[in-house]
Amino acid sequence: MSKCLPLIELDETDRALLHHLQEDGSLSSAALGERLSMTVTPCWRRRKRLEDQGIIKDYQANLDRRKLGYDVLAFAQVTFGDHSANAPDNFERIILDHPEVLSCHKVTGAADYMLSVLATDLESYGRFVEEVLRKQPGITAIQSSLALREIKAVTRIPVPEDGVDQRG
Repeated sequence: MSKCLPLIELDETDRALLHHLQEDGSLSSAALGERLSMTVTPCWRRRKRLEDQGIIKDYQANLDRRKLGYDVLAFAQVTFGDHSANAPDNFERIILDHPEVLSCHKVTGAADYMLSVLATDLESYGRFVEEVLRKQPGITAIQSSLALREIKAVTRIPVPEDGVDQRG
């Protein structure tokens, strides 16, 4: 049984800080402090505490995939026939080495894994399926769905009004 960790208390300033950093992760502590009506040092301390607690994991720029030539966004459902062998573990290790795989989740339901995959075109996605997915032992089915139109794609996480669970 896992030990339940207490919630990390977030006050209004913490929540505002997280909101601003999700909007613009490049904000300096001075610029962030200005937006929060704080001086640099207390603002830096709050930011550092949230980083140390693992609430802020990292910083990144959000890129436009189409402007970089990735016109295809595909969702691949992967099913394994034998779960007792090492095939699923090997699959997970191999997927980590493919930057075109934006996410890979072990899921419930008919499939075992759900991947979101970028490709420049249908032909390059087909190559990924043939040269990467189909070559993995133990896979019995691959079902692909292609995004026809992107309605919503965000990376911002809603910040809860109360504490944050530390179980991570």
